[in-house]
Amino acid sequence: MKFDARTLLFLTLPPIMWAGNAVVGRLLVGLMPPVQMNAVRWALVAALMAPMALKVWRRPDQVRARWRYLALIGALGVGTYNALQYLALQTSSPLNVTLIGASIPVWMMLVGAACFGQPISGRQWGGAALSTMGVVLVIAQGQWHTLLQVQLVPGDLLMLLASLAWAFYSWLLARPPQSMTGDQRPAWSWAEFLWLQVLFGLGWAVLCSALEWAVPTASAPVPVASAIEAINAWPPLMRLAVGLVFVALGPSIVAYRCWGLGVQAVGPTLAAFFINLTPIFAAVWAYVLLGQHPRWYHPCALLLIVAGIALSSSKRSVQ
Repeated sequence: MKFDARTLLFLTLPPIMWAGNAVVGRLLVGLMPPVQMNAVRWALVAALMAPMALKVWRRPDQVRARWRYLALIGALGVGTYNALQYLALQTSSPLNVTLIGASIPVWMMLVGAACFGQPISGRQWGGAALSTMGVVLVIAQGQWHTLLQVQLVPGDLLMLLASLAWAFYSWLLARPPQSMTGDQRPAWSWAEFLWLQVLFGLGWAVLCSALEWAVPTASAPVPVASAIEAINAWPPLMRLAVGLVFVALGPSIVAYRCWGLGVQAVGPTLAAFFINLTPIFAAVWAYVLLGQHPRWYHPCALLLIVAGIALSSSKRSVQ
């Protein structure tokens, strides 16, 4: 395992970007259906990355020989996770969705043990408990009785599937098939490899968007806080355009590139604990963009999450 300042940056940037994605998505409520926004987001990513990655088609035989792996990680990481998350919010509350999303480190450990032969240490279980407590503290807003009001709905199952999909995606990045390792791996740059994932995943994202239009839903929009006046005064098309550019560049290209590097450096089990930093960074984004002030439980939760990461990353927990 290689854990240094550079790796720490790679693993911290994704939750910063993904937290921003959630808050910006709230700013765009009502401007575009959520799953359609996911498809447009990845179509924009594909267009932005095309100049850096088009040369991958000079050897189409390399893509054809590995299309099953590319299609699988594209469907899991690009098409499935975000689409299921957005669909879950149609019938589930943000509280439920975030609670279930906090289970990703546990799913990462279970998938690693069941499918990739990765043993789970006591320190990793302890780290999972600490960081999950930090996330739950944020979700409960420091009032534990809030959690007693949670009621399960169909969207909760969709978010559970989304978390499981992300766990498999991360492990497949860390443990690719033989055709994607060593001398057998094509000399694809990071941009070419990510672009291929986006292309294969975009088909699934478009299909989910079509289903969103075809299947009516009776769910009401999730109430959101008003944005600060400067942003709220922007014309709707300007807000939509700026929001889409951000989610295409930050939460997509930058975050996915850094996540891939971080997973390769420390493995998916440890990397998963950094996902639990997302609610903390979401509080910062919410303060900047939505005018929502941080509360006393935010620094407390941050300490719990950092403690969980430190415990799970100790040398004894590394296999």
